[in-house]
Amino acid sequence: MSDTSNPTSPAGPFSQAERDAVYRAIETRRDVRSQFLPDPIDPDTLNRLLRAAHHAPSVGLMQPWNFLLVRDPAIKSQVAAAFTRANTEAAALFPENRRALYSSLKLAGIEQAPHNLLITCDRTRGGKIGLGRTHAPDMDLYSTVCAVQNLWLAARAEGVGVGWVSIVRDTDLRTIFALPDHIVPVAYLCLGYVAELYDEPELQVKGWAKRLPLEDLVFVDRWGRNG
Repeated sequence: MSDTSNPTSPAGPFSQAERDAVYRAIETRRDVRSQFLPDPIDPDTLNRLLRAAHHAPSVGLMQPWNFLLVRDPAIKSQVAAAFTRANTEAAALFPENRRALYSSLKLAGIEQAPHNLLITCDRTRGGKIGLGRTHAPDMDLYSTVCAVQNLWLAARAEGVGVGWVSIVRDTDLRTIFALPDHIVPVAYLCLGYVAELYDEPELQVKGWAKRLPLEDLVFVDRWGRNG
């Protein structure tokens, strides 16, 4: 007899078609930088993406995220300028034989994408002592990253491209968006519809890196022990 005070639903597998769709979204997700179309995302779709992010797992159900939609072109320009400064600094950090390739990569579509989104983490949400954070205090940050991933996979299913702009200083984002001290900028995202996606990750296509073999990354019982 089921316990009506604690409602549950069957936990069986999805249908084959539903499973295929989930794995397709995972395997064909791309970091989009230059394929954005100018058409704005319709409000219903954008709301579905944010709702998907808000349904991400969070330790202790703390839900530490906020979603800051960026619509003002002037603010986009400020972020683009901050990216350009950081990207120039970054190029100089790589070995000389990689700098030309690095400089040739399109690493952000801040002003080309019709939508920008800053996802933040409120490190005070849930109080000083949070369930699941007593011995792992950074779980609020990890939970926020789960929200980013949820949004990214939902976007792939909707035909919306997402690009994560990580080459920017936190201090610049804090200044541009007037973030309080307890708010951490986790992900600055570019969003927009795309007509085409690379069959493989763009950085692999351009010769920057390759996907590592899964079998080299799986250990059993102890570090370095293969199955």
